[in-house]
Amino acid sequence: MTTGETVALDLAVSVIVPARNEEACLGDCLQSLTAQTGAALEIIVVDDHSTDRTREIAASFPDVRVIEAGPLPEGWTGKNNAVTAGARAARGVWLLFTDADTVHLPGSLARALAEAQKNGVELLSYSPEQIAVSFWEMAILPVVFAELARQYPPAKVSDPSSPIAAANGQYILIRRDAYDAVGGHAAVATDLLEDVALARAVKQSGRKIFFRYAADAVRTRMYRNFSQLREGWTKNLALLFPNPGQLALQTVALWVVPWIALFFYLTNRAGHWWWNPVFVGAWLYLTTRLRRANFDLVVQFLGALFGMPMFAYLLLRSKRAHTRGSVPWKGRTYSDEERLLATGH
Repeated sequence: MTTGETVALDLAVSVIVPARNEEACLGDCLQSLTAQTGAALEIIVVDDHSTDRTREIAASFPDVRVIEAGPLPEGWTGKNNAVTAGARAARGVWLLFTDADTVHLPGSLARALAEAQKNGVELLSYSPEQIAVSFWEMAILPVVFAELARQYPPAKVSDPSSPIAAANGQYILIRRDAYDAVGGHAAVATDLLEDVALARAVKQSGRKIFFRYAADAVRTRMYRNFSQLREGWTKNLALLFPNPGQLALQTVALWVVPWIALFFYLTNRAGHWWWNPVFVGAWLYLTTRLRRANFDLVVQFLGALFGMPMFAYLLLRSKRAHTRGSVPWKGRTYSDEERLLATGH
């Protein structure tokens, strides 16, 4: 067990990191976790049948326990199987589920435990600062996260009187007794959107949850190329938004408005000078619409200019994949038929 300046015994935490072919980022994640102080913790990496150096990297950290995910039960998602194995081995009163592509700021775990205790919650989830490096990351991520903030407002997620529930699987801190009471990840084993499903189960059980953007605690680079980005959002978007087709049309309609204004201005077909300010104003509106995604102004502008049509494309691609009942992710293909059989429906 890695120990820093300890807090109360009932705040001891098990950090569970599911990892499938994460050699590019796991080292930085574990470096940031093993450096945490102010909380008694253990770190468990669950190797989910990796074929790269994931296990070797995890084993190079003496304070990290490495276990195998074990066989994948029929209908289960790989991540649910891995985190369930980790929870089974965990000894902490609190469980922190965090992804291998996260980096945790110094002292953030102790502060998260204190924040959960202060707010009297049994599940705390952070939305990490999103690191965007490539062009398509910078263009698409602000649109996605702005729409997520609109669909799942953190204030409503954290409000016990609101039915809206959400969590970000990159950082979920939950009391062990609450986790067990709702059945843990085994209860949502077939769900590709396991973070939201778990948060919903906790909230529906009458327990309090807390959700916020947390650049002060954790950051992540989710996808390192366009292929990963496309596959990841294809898996998730149709599940995150109840009407992906309608949202795609709405997004394209908003994006088209300034181009129509520019066309009328340049061709002078309407004969009005004010098409120019309409064009400028429309782009300013689209840029400021993305402010809630927590990116800087330049990235917001890229999102407004290029990201909105790509977001619409990814929504429709996700809808199509889920309609077909076959969704690829990390070398596995998830079939709706298999998942339904696993749940007995």
